[in-house]
Amino acid sequence: MCGRYAQSASMAELVEEFGITGSTPETPLPASWNIAPTQEIYILRQSPLNQQLDLATVSWGLIGHWHKDWANARASQSHAINARSESIFEKPTFRDSFRKHRCLIPADGYYEWATELGRYAPKQPFYISRKDGHSLSIAGIWSSWVAPNGELVETASIITREAVGILAPIHHRMPVIMPSDRWESWLNPENREVEELKALMEFSEPERGLQVHAVSSAVNTVANNGPTMTDEVTLGEPETLF
Repeated sequence: MCGRYAQSASMAELVEEFGITGSTPETPLPASWNIAPTQEIYILRQSPLNQQLDLATVSWGLIGHWHKDWANARASQSHAINARSESIFEKPTFRDSFRKHRCLIPADGYYEWATELGRYAPKQPFYISRKDGHSLSIAGIWSSWVAPNGELVETASIITREAVGILAPIHHRMPVIMPSDRWESWLNPENREVEELKALMEFSEPERGLQVHAVSSAVNTVANNGPTMTDEVTLGEPETLF
């Protein structure tokens, strides 16, 4: 799964990097190197009005439309921060958004904690980012929920897949990172063919261009933040990274 990530780029930087031509939030989000579930995040989505690329803010963790009160809606979010690519098209919480409301979630990089699958100490945190320093374009879905007071609450989930390559020894899941040549098809809300959408999430070497290193366990605490969260730490023997 992906349970924490970093996003420090300014709105202006995201507009330039992703070619955003549509609307942007009135109030920018602060840079964060330790974003946690239910916090506000940026997403990129295609406007249904003019087909331009919009930058929006939503809450991380999809809220199903059937929830009737704030307590249950908020409690459900932490269980819906990630959607599995293998079943997203059939799960009640995610399937409608998968067909109609797809997005990209920009990130500097994300954190993953080692499991018993690899040669690292369980729960050792790692940071995964692009070698070229550009943002990750993580595939996601978004949804709108109407609260009891009439407030429109927009939320999103990250799509994950089986981890491969250098990431497999750390954890068995990784985000689906969407190549730029598929952004247009992925974000097009008129594209609702499930098989075509499933194919967009499949490509060879999904770990290509990524790098990974161990980081301090300070990232385990949500209150800890700042650029040092992504600093590399040296692991003791025999838990060397390579």
